[in-house]
Amino acid sequence: MTILVTGATGTVGRRIVGQLVERGARVRALTRNPGKAAFPGDVEVACGDLTSPETLAPALEGVTGLHLITFGGDDYAPLENGRELVELAAKAGVTRVSVLSSFDETSVEEALRAGDLGWTQLLCVEFMANAFDWAESIREEGVVRVFGNHPGAVVHEADIAAVAVAALVEEGHAGETYALTGPEALTPEERVRLIGAATGREIRFEELTEEEYRASMRAAGVGDDLIEFGVQLGANPPEAASVVLPTVERVTGRPGRTFAQWAAEHAAAFRI
Repeated sequence: MTILVTGATGTVGRRIVGQLVERGARVRALTRNPGKAAFPGDVEVACGDLTSPETLAPALEGVTGLHLITFGGDDYAPLENGRELVELAAKAGVTRVSVLSSFDETSVEEALRAGDLGWTQLLCVEFMANAFDWAESIREEGVVRVFGNHPGAVVHEADIAAVAVAALVEEGHAGETYALTGPEALTPEERVRLIGAATGREIRFEELTEEEYRASMRAAGVGDDLIEFGVQLGANPPEAASVVLPTVERVTGRPGRTFAQWAAEHAAAFRI
């Protein structure tokens, strides 16, 4: 069977493609820019855009498994054409779907719930890869500035991918919603310390006040709505953010990767 991976050049999508190849699956990777996609030679690359469903139909030919994301376009806006996308998948003969969701549902989840496809939902509070946001200030100043130093059970992108792959190639996952976390809850300060250990350098951690955070976001050109969202998240994160769940190990049969492992893998991104 052929499995189509949307968002294939993204942080998680690229991992899904790689792990499917390792398991011997036939993989088709959907991207808006095929010329910039660098995949193993046995991966078929298809040009398409989820915001333009007419481009998805050819990519779905012969596909029985589908990994979906719920946003598209240059602005990463939530998809509003979920019904059309799901109808195209059903018409093509897709039988298994994994969908990487945020906690605010989109038209994609609504359409999947209303349809007959066997689908599995993946929910993650925060990715370990979000630490890449700190890379520039670490390289240039040796410092990380954060508003809110609350613990979070951040999850490795490879573990998200492993659960998606299980849902796409194994029986027994249809109808499940998997909340995914890492094996420990760490504050940003603790994560910064682990990046420092991985890079062999001391990195200073500075916790911003709300006023300092607002000022820094305005200086970066961030809109008021996103600033307010960031303030609420930093001051009062959801309780679920710090709860460690055994889902990754239960689904994949092995423990989730630690942030120390993630930092060691990506240490080069934080070095001068």
